Amino acid sequence: MKKIISAARDIFKKNTVMFVALFAAIITSLIVPPDREYLGYFDFKTLTCLFCVLAVVCALKNVNFFYVLAEKIVERFKTARMCVVALVYITFIGSMLIANDMALLTFLPLGYFVLTASRKRKYMAFTFIMQNIAANLGGMLTPFGNPQNLYLYTKFNIPVGEFLTIMAPPFCLAISLITLCCFVFVKNEPLKFEEEKLSLEPKKTALYLVLFALAIAIVFRGIPYWIGLIVIPAVLLFVDRKALKMVDYPLLLTFVFFFVFAGNMARIEAVRGFFSSLLEKSTLLFSVISCQFISNVPSAILLSQFTTNYPDLLVGVNIGGIGTLIASLASLITFREYTKHHPHHAKYYVEYFSAFNFGFLFILLLFMFGIKAL
Repeated sequence: MKKIISAARDIFKKNTVMFVALFAAIITSLIVPPDREYLGYFDFKTLTCLFCVLAVVCALKNVNFFYVLAEKIVERFKTARMCVVALVYITFIGSMLIANDMALLTFLPLGYFVLTASRKRKYMAFTFIMQNIAANLGGMLTPFGNPQNLYLYTKFNIPVGEFLTIMAPPFCLAISLITLCCFVFVKNEPLKFEEEKLSLEPKKTALYLVLFALAIAIVFRGIPYWIGLIVIPAVLLFVDRKALKMVDYPLLLTFVFFFVFAGNMARIEAVRGFFSSLLEKSTLLFSVISCQFISNVPSAILLSQFTTNYPDLLVGVNIGGIGTLIASLASLITFREYTKHHPHHAKYYVEYFSAFNFGFLFILLLFMFGIKAL
C-alpha cells in the first residue's frame, strides 16, 4: 500500500500541471454539461503537430543526435565563461527547433556533466537558470518553439512572416540580456574536462532528420497534418518504438484538459465579460500576470477565447513564461533537475531563480510597452 501511495505521489509531482488541468476541466464541466459543442473545443491540428514534433525529437534523442551536436560545440571552448555561453546558446537554439521542454530535458544533463567534469559546479545554479530562461525566451521566435506558440499560431492562422515580425524585438533583447549576464556572472577561468565520446547511427539519424523535416513542414502548413499523423508513428513503430513511448503524453493531455476548461469558461457569460474587459485594457499586461499564476500554456488557451489581439497575447504568454516558478512548465523541469543533484539547495535556487527571472521580465515588459508607445 505504501508503494502504491508513493508511486501515486511521484506521478502527481511529475504531472502537477496535467492534474490541475484535469481538475479545472471537471469543475467547469459541472457548470457547462458536456454536449456537441465540446467537439469544437479541441484544436486537433495543434495536438497533431505537437505529437509529431515530440515523437521525432525523442527518436533523435535516442541516437544521441542532440548530445553529440552539443558536445562538438562545447569542446571547442576552453574557458568557463565561454563554455557556459555555449551551453546556454545551445539551449536557446534548441528551444527554437525542438521546443523549450525538450531542449531542457536534452541539454540540462549536458550542463551538469560539463560543469561537474570540469569542477565548476559553483556555476551550476546560474547555468541552469540561464538555460531555463534561454529555453523559454529562445522558443518564442518560432511557431513550434513553445507549445503556446503552436496553439496561437494555429488558432489565429498567423502568417509566418507576421509571427516572426511580432516576436523578433523581444527575442533580440532576450538574447542580448542573456549574453550580458553570462559575461558578467561567469569568470573567464581556464576549463579542462574529459568528455564522453558518443557516436551516431548514420542511417537512423538521416531517417529521423527526414521525419523532423516532415514535422516542421506540417507546422508551417506545407503538408496536411493528417499525413504526419500517419507517416511518423508508422515509421517509428518499426524503427524506434521506444521513441513513441517517450513522448510527453501528459503534456498532450494537459492541452486536451485545458481545451475543455477554456471552452467551458468561454461559454459562461460572467466570465466572458470579466476577461474581455481586462484584456481590452491591456492584453499584454494581463496575459503576463495570468502566466505567473496559471502558467503560459493554459493562459494562452484560456485568454485566446476572449480577445482577437493575438500580437499582444502572443508576446505576453511568451515573456510571461519567466517570472514565478510556475509561470512555465519548463521552469518546473529545470527546478526538478537542479534539486535532483542538489536536494538541500532548493531555497537558494528559488531565490536566485526569482531574482534573474523577475529582472528579465521587468526589462522585457518595459521594452514592449516602449515599442507600443512609439
